[in-house]
Amino acid sequence: MNNAIEERKIRIAIIGCGRISKNHFGSIEKYADELELVAVCDADAEVLKVHENQYGVRGYQSIEELLLNEELDLVAICTPSGLHSEQVILAAQHGVHVVAEKPMATRWSDGMRMVKACDAARVRLFVVKQNRSNSTLQLLKRAVSEGRFGRIYMVHLNVFWTRPQEYYDSAKWRGTWELDGGAFMNQASHYVDLLDWLIGPIDRVQAMTATSARDIEVEDTGVLNVRWRNGALGSMAVTMLTYPKNMEGSITILGEKGTVRIGGMAVNDIQYWEFSDEKDYDTEINNANYETTSVYGFGHPLYYRNVIEVMRGRAEPDTDGREGLKSLEVLIAVYLSARDGKTIALPLEY
Repeated sequence: MNNAIEERKIRIAIIGCGRISKNHFGSIEKYADELELVAVCDADAEVLKVHENQYGVRGYQSIEELLLNEELDLVAICTPSGLHSEQVILAAQHGVHVVAEKPMATRWSDGMRMVKACDAARVRLFVVKQNRSNSTLQLLKRAVSEGRFGRIYMVHLNVFWTRPQEYYDSAKWRGTWELDGGAFMNQASHYVDLLDWLIGPIDRVQAMTATSARDIEVEDTGVLNVRWRNGALGSMAVTMLTYPKNMEGSITILGEKGTVRIGGMAVNDIQYWEFSDEKDYDTEINNANYETTSVYGFGHPLYYRNVIEVMRGRAEPDTDGREGLKSLEVLIAVYLSARDGKTIALPLEY
């Protein structure tokens, strides 16, 4: 990889100033001693002007102009998901490291191209998986890694949120196959990520999806069955139709020697934690719980902490492009299964 940046601030630009970008702007402000925001980019001239004025930086409507005119170390891609691949590849060709929002792409082939392009250019590709940094999930990951569950028998996830028609109508790309993806790929993608990150490689999936109440191309509701290679069975229920507001983002793990349920609106509340053994950190579970008004949680600054450490040459990425491909592969398998009415085995390619 390119040489570590040690003696100066890391120069970053944000591409796409929509809904999720505020988490990136906030993270950059938090680490103002490490990161320097030098430019913003958005296709909408009015949105761009607002952010130019707010942050006192140069604005570009064209990514090509941004990359040609600014000396950048890093760009954060916060545009519609279907645009990520071309933008990441373009940044890589200019020798710029990339932070890509979830999902990294809407097609498996695009995800592969992104990883190969960044490899060829010897730049880093970071894929945002900020939920992994949540204090509740960090404790759960530790318990799984230490084998406290024994054999894991069953896993279940719920994502019971709501997205009104106005949400989808707010931008033409929302709710489209090409640029967005549905409830699984967009809203629930961080929960799909937990399937592999916590439990392990997946053997096969079965899915059914429906567009029950929203005027969109993609699904607003779906169910998924999972078999892992370690023999565990699991399921996932996702809907954007919960009345009248976001209700729950949860995971339950039932094992030979342990049972855990983490609920709340966004896996922010450990509701059940019991194991046959005891560990010192079991006393921390109440402190790990937190209140959230946002389904995004508070993981973006923690994610950026790792990005900074990697750029300084002091750490390896928590989630790089190859790690991002794992959840993208499951998502594509979900859609193939729902479309064809078949069980889909992983990996998709050998």
